[in-house]
Amino acid sequence: MLQTKNIKLQDKPFLKSATIYTDFEVKLRACVLYFHGGGLLYGNREDLPELHRGLFTQAGYAIISFDYPLAPAAQIDQILEDVCKSIEAYLNQIIPGVPANLPYFLWGRSAGAYLCLLSAAKGTFSKNPWGIISYYGYGFLCDNWFECPSPFYLRMPAVPKSFLESLPLETHSFGPMDTHYSAYVYARQKGTWTSFFYRGRNSQFLMNYSLRCVDTFPCPLFCAHSINDPDVPYDEFLNLCSKYNTKRYISASTGHDFDRTDSPFSVTQLLNSTIQFLNNRLQDT
Repeated sequence: MLQTKNIKLQDKPFLKSATIYTDFEVKLRACVLYFHGGGLLYGNREDLPELHRGLFTQAGYAIISFDYPLAPAAQIDQILEDVCKSIEAYLNQIIPGVPANLPYFLWGRSAGAYLCLLSAAKGTFSKNPWGIISYYGYGFLCDNWFECPSPFYLRMPAVPKSFLESLPLETHSFGPMDTHYSAYVYARQKGTWTSFFYRGRNSQFLMNYSLRCVDTFPCPLFCAHSINDPDVPYDEFLNLCSKYNTKRYISASTGHDFDRTDSPFSVTQLLNSTIQFLNNRLQDT
């Protein structure tokens, strides 16, 4: 039976919490540290659908879903540092209720996958993850798509710049769709997305906060993507897979976060493939 536990990690510089999902009737095999999507501008740690939580925990995997600070109040260096601290919090046994000696995996969807990939590539953890799960993630490996107006978002009603004035100035981790999503739409319509979380030269951004200068990872990758993804191009996925020889899962869906919108049968196939990747890692190591 699925058990959910919320814990508070800190009050300052922002209120940060984590949610732990376990099945108390199943012996734990490993822990999955999860980071949500939202273009670094919106979203929250409680976005995992019930199907995902149920299948993972029934297979013996605890899930710890973390908050992280959102842009533009926080910049990418702050966001990445916070994600790395969350991973170390688990390794240092600061997270109650889940044994820290378990093997652990990183799992992110979209921007969360980007943060998992970047933290594993840049981080100096006391123990490396056993694997990384990227659902429709990216590493800014392809040019143009993130720095030019997006054809997909240009089909939506134009978001006025004045809307951005309603975003909180203080550091925060909760970005509701009805107040924060429009900021992402505006950024993609204008082709100014990275300027919301990085202030500096493009060349420095690509050197320090993309995967272009990352040759290897400390663990295998499982990457899932839709051929017709309107948000993160399929070519970004292909570059990611070819550069790191990843385990691939390809969907014919027309959506970005296809595991949220596809049929339960299709999503179950994806989740079972992901869990098989985890099981194989535990058996091989």
